[in-house]
Amino acid sequence: MSLTPSDGPVLAGTHEPPHRPDEQPDRPDGSKRAGRTAVARTVTDVLQPRNVLLAGMPGIGLAAAAGNWSGIPWGLLGALCAGIIPAAYIQWERKRGTWGDRNIVDRTKRPPIFLVILASVGLGSIIMILGHAPTGILLAMLALWAMTVVLLAVNHVWKISVDSAVASAIPAMLAAVHSPWWLLAYGLTLAVCWSRVALTYHTIAQTVAGASVGATTAAAFLLT
Repeated sequence: MSLTPSDGPVLAGTHEPPHRPDEQPDRPDGSKRAGRTAVARTVTDVLQPRNVLLAGMPGIGLAAAAGNWSGIPWGLLGALCAGIIPAAYIQWERKRGTWGDRNIVDRTKRPPIFLVILASVGLGSIIMILGHAPTGILLAMLALWAMTVVLLAVNHVWKISVDSAVASAIPAMLAAVHSPWWLLAYGLTLAVCWSRVALTYHTIAQTVAGASVGATTAAAFLLT
Protein backbone atom coordinates (compact mmCIF):
# COMPACT_ATOMS: atom_id res chain seq x y z
CA MET A 1 0.00 0.00 0.00
CA SER A 2 1.47 3.37 -1.01
CA LEU A 3 1.15 6.63 0.87
CA THR A 4 0.26 9.95 -0.65
CA PRO A 5 2.69 12.83 -0.09
CA SER A 6 0.33 14.38 2.45
CA ASP A 7 0.45 11.27 4.56
CA GLY A 8 4.12 11.71 5.40
CA PRO A 9 6.55 8.94 6.30
CA VAL A 10 5.42 5.90 8.25
CA LEU A 11 6.51 5.94 11.90
CA ALA A 12 9.10 3.32 12.73
CA GLY A 13 7.58 0.12 14.09
CA THR A 14 4.02 1.13 13.15
CA HIS A 15 1.73 1.13 10.14
CA GLU A 16 0.52 4.65 10.80
CA PRO A 17 1.84 7.95 9.47
CA PRO A 18 2.59 10.71 11.99
CA HIS A 19 -0.32 12.98 12.92
CA ARG A 20 -0.60 16.24 11.08
CA PRO A 21 -1.04 19.42 13.20
CA ASP A 22 -4.78 19.45 12.46
CA GLU A 23 -5.13 15.82 13.50
CA GLN A 24 -3.77 15.80 17.06
CA PRO A 25 -4.36 12.57 18.97
CA ASP A 26 -6.56 12.56 22.05
CA ARG A 27 -4.69 13.59 25.16
CA PRO A 28 -5.46 11.34 28.13
CA ASP A 29 -4.50 14.07 30.59
CA GLY A 30 -7.04 16.43 29.08
CA SER A 31 -9.78 13.83 29.21
CA LYS A 32 -9.00 13.03 32.83
CA ARG A 33 -9.04 16.71 33.70
CA ALA A 34 -12.41 17.17 32.02
CA GLY A 35 -13.80 14.12 33.80
CA ARG A 36 -12.52 15.36 37.15
CA THR A 37 -14.09 18.76 36.57
CA ALA A 38 -17.44 17.17 35.66
CA VAL A 39 -17.42 15.08 38.83
CA ALA A 40 -16.46 18.08 40.96
CA ARG A 41 -19.23 20.14 39.36
CA THR A 42 -21.80 17.45 40.16
CA VAL A 43 -20.61 17.15 43.76
CA THR A 44 -20.63 20.89 44.40
CA ASP A 45 -24.10 21.29 42.85
CA VAL A 46 -25.71 18.32 44.60
CA LEU A 47 -24.16 19.14 47.99
CA GLN A 48 -24.63 22.89 47.84
CA PRO A 49 -25.76 24.56 51.12
CA ARG A 50 -29.43 24.74 50.10
CA ASN A 51 -29.62 20.98 49.60
CA VAL A 52 -27.58 20.09 52.68
CA LEU A 53 -29.81 22.27 54.86
CA LEU A 54 -32.98 20.91 53.28
CA ALA A 55 -31.81 17.36 54.00
CA GLY A 56 -30.46 17.97 57.50
CA MET A 57 -32.61 20.57 59.24
CA PRO A 58 -35.79 18.42 59.38
CA GLY A 59 -33.75 15.76 61.18
CA ILE A 60 -32.57 18.32 63.72
CA GLY A 61 -36.14 19.51 64.16
CA LEU A 62 -37.33 15.94 64.68
CA ALA A 63 -34.77 15.40 67.43
CA ALA A 64 -35.61 18.77 69.01
CA ALA A 65 -39.24 17.65 69.31
CA ALA A 66 -38.14 14.41 70.99
CA GLY A 67 -38.99 12.34 67.93
CA ASN A 68 -42.40 13.90 67.40
CA TRP A 69 -43.18 14.59 63.74
CA SER A 70 -44.19 18.17 64.66
CA GLY A 71 -40.50 19.05 64.74
CA ILE A 72 -40.11 18.36 61.02
CA PRO A 73 -42.03 21.46 59.85
CA TRP A 74 -39.86 23.59 62.12
CA GLY A 75 -36.81 22.03 60.55
CA LEU A 76 -38.18 22.77 57.10
CA LEU A 77 -38.73 26.37 58.15
CA GLY A 78 -35.08 26.48 59.17
CA ALA A 79 -34.01 25.09 55.79
CA LEU A 80 -36.24 27.63 54.04
CA CYS A 81 -34.72 30.58 55.87
CA ALA A 82 -31.09 29.42 55.95
CA GLY A 83 -30.88 27.80 52.54
CA ILE A 84 -33.76 28.16 50.11
CA ILE A 85 -34.39 31.91 50.45
CA PRO A 86 -30.68 32.79 50.09
CA ALA A 87 -30.43 30.47 47.07
CA ALA A 88 -33.47 32.15 45.52
CA TYR A 89 -31.87 35.55 46.09
CA ILE A 90 -28.69 34.41 44.36
CA GLN A 91 -30.73 33.14 41.41
CA TRP A 92 -32.53 36.48 41.20
CA GLU A 93 -29.24 38.37 41.17
CA ARG A 94 -27.89 36.00 38.49
CA LYS A 95 -30.84 36.82 36.24
CA ARG A 96 -30.10 40.50 36.76
CA GLY A 97 -26.52 39.87 35.69
CA THR A 98 -25.00 40.77 39.06
CA TRP A 99 -23.26 37.39 39.45
CA GLY A 100 -22.16 34.82 36.92
CA ASP A 101 -23.28 31.81 38.95
CA ARG A 102 -24.25 30.79 42.47
CA ASN A 103 -20.61 30.42 43.54
CA ILE A 104 -19.91 34.19 43.50
CA VAL A 105 -16.21 33.74 42.85
CA ASP A 106 -15.44 37.42 43.45
CA ARG A 107 -15.09 37.82 47.22
CA THR A 108 -15.93 41.52 47.11
CA LYS A 109 -19.39 40.77 45.72
CA ARG A 110 -20.33 38.32 48.47
CA PRO A 111 -21.39 40.61 51.40
CA PRO A 112 -24.99 41.11 50.12
CA ILE A 113 -25.74 37.38 50.23
CA PHE A 114 -24.36 37.16 53.78
CA LEU A 115 -26.67 39.98 54.81
CA VAL A 116 -29.63 38.22 53.19
CA ILE A 117 -28.78 35.03 55.08
CA LEU A 118 -28.51 36.91 58.36
CA ALA A 119 -31.85 38.64 57.81
CA SER A 120 -33.59 35.46 56.68
CA VAL A 121 -32.24 33.29 59.51
CA GLY A 122 -33.02 36.06 62.00
CA LEU A 123 -36.60 36.28 60.75
CA GLY A 124 -36.95 32.52 60.93
CA SER A 125 -35.68 32.54 64.50
CA ILE A 126 -38.24 35.18 65.49
CA ILE A 127 -41.02 33.08 63.96
CA MET A 128 -39.77 30.08 65.92
CA ILE A 129 -39.78 32.06 69.15
CA LEU A 130 -43.30 33.36 68.55
CA GLY A 131 -44.50 29.91 67.50
CA HIS A 132 -42.94 28.19 70.52
CA ALA A 133 -40.74 25.93 68.39
CA PRO A 134 -38.70 23.23 70.15
CA THR A 135 -35.63 24.73 71.79
CA GLY A 136 -33.20 22.53 69.88
CA ILE A 137 -34.17 23.75 66.42
CA LEU A 138 -34.08 27.37 67.59
CA LEU A 139 -30.57 26.84 68.95
CA ALA A 140 -29.53 25.32 65.63
CA MET A 141 -30.82 28.40 63.83
CA LEU A 142 -28.98 30.74 66.18
CA ALA A 143 -25.81 28.70 65.67
CA LEU A 144 -26.16 29.06 61.88
CA TRP A 145 -26.73 32.79 62.33
CA ALA A 146 -23.54 33.06 64.40
CA MET A 147 -21.66 31.00 61.80
CA THR A 148 -22.75 33.43 59.09
CA VAL A 149 -21.49 36.38 61.13
CA VAL A 150 -18.06 34.73 61.37
CA LEU A 151 -18.03 33.91 57.65
CA LEU A 152 -18.95 37.50 56.78
CA ALA A 153 -16.22 38.88 59.04
CA VAL A 154 -13.57 36.61 57.54
CA ASN A 155 -14.78 37.33 53.99
CA HIS A 156 -13.77 40.96 54.40
CA VAL A 157 -10.15 39.90 54.22
CA TRP A 158 -10.15 36.33 52.87
CA LYS A 159 -12.39 34.17 50.70
CA ILE A 160 -13.51 31.45 53.12
CA SER A 161 -15.67 28.55 51.85
CA VAL A 162 -19.33 28.77 52.82
CA ASP A 163 -20.16 25.45 51.16
CA SER A 164 -17.58 23.69 53.33
CA ALA A 165 -18.87 25.40 56.46
CA VAL A 166 -22.46 24.25 55.94
CA ALA A 167 -21.38 20.78 54.85
CA SER A 168 -19.45 20.49 58.13
CA ALA A 169 -21.99 22.02 60.52
CA ILE A 170 -25.03 19.94 59.57
CA PRO A 171 -23.50 16.43 59.91
CA ALA A 172 -21.97 17.43 63.25
CA MET A 173 -25.32 18.69 64.52
CA LEU A 174 -27.08 15.54 63.36
CA ALA A 175 -24.43 13.47 65.14
CA ALA A 176 -25.06 15.48 68.29
CA VAL A 177 -28.82 15.06 68.35
CA HIS A 178 -29.20 11.59 66.82
CA SER A 179 -26.16 9.32 66.73
CA PRO A 180 -22.36 9.57 66.42
CA TRP A 181 -22.77 7.45 63.28
CA TRP A 182 -23.74 10.66 61.54
CA LEU A 183 -20.08 11.65 61.71
CA LEU A 184 -19.59 9.25 58.80
CA ALA A 185 -21.33 11.90 56.72
CA TYR A 186 -18.12 13.89 57.01
CA GLY A 187 -17.08 11.87 53.99
CA LEU A 188 -19.51 14.09 52.09
CA THR A 189 -17.96 17.13 53.75
CA LEU A 190 -14.57 16.08 52.41
CA ALA A 191 -16.14 15.61 48.97
CA VAL A 192 -17.46 19.17 49.08
CA CYS A 193 -14.06 20.52 50.09
CA TRP A 194 -12.39 18.56 47.29
CA SER A 195 -14.89 19.80 44.71
CA ARG A 196 -14.38 23.44 45.66
CA VAL A 197 -10.62 23.09 45.27
CA ALA A 198 -10.90 21.04 42.06
CA LEU A 199 -13.06 23.76 40.50
CA THR A 200 -10.53 26.40 41.68
CA TYR A 201 -13.22 28.26 43.62
CA HIS A 202 -11.16 27.93 46.80
CA THR A 203 -7.79 26.86 48.07
CA ILE A 204 -7.35 23.90 50.42
CA ALA A 205 -6.80 26.33 53.30
CA GLN A 206 -10.07 28.15 52.55
CA THR A 207 -12.10 24.93 52.57
CA VAL A 208 -10.42 23.69 55.76
CA ALA A 209 -11.15 27.03 57.40
CA GLY A 210 -14.78 26.87 56.30
CA ALA A 211 -15.20 23.33 57.60
CA SER A 212 -13.58 24.37 60.89
CA VAL A 213 -16.03 27.24 61.31
CA GLY A 214 -18.88 24.81 60.66
CA ALA A 215 -17.54 22.37 63.25
CA THR A 216 -17.17 25.21 65.75
CA THR A 217 -20.80 26.13 65.12
CA ALA A 218 -21.78 22.55 65.92
CA ALA A 219 -19.67 22.67 69.07
CA ALA A 220 -21.50 25.80 70.22
CA PHE A 221 -24.76 24.02 69.46
CA LEU A 222 -23.61 21.10 71.65
CA LEU A 223 -22.56 23.25 74.55
CA THR A 224 -25.69 25.38 74.66
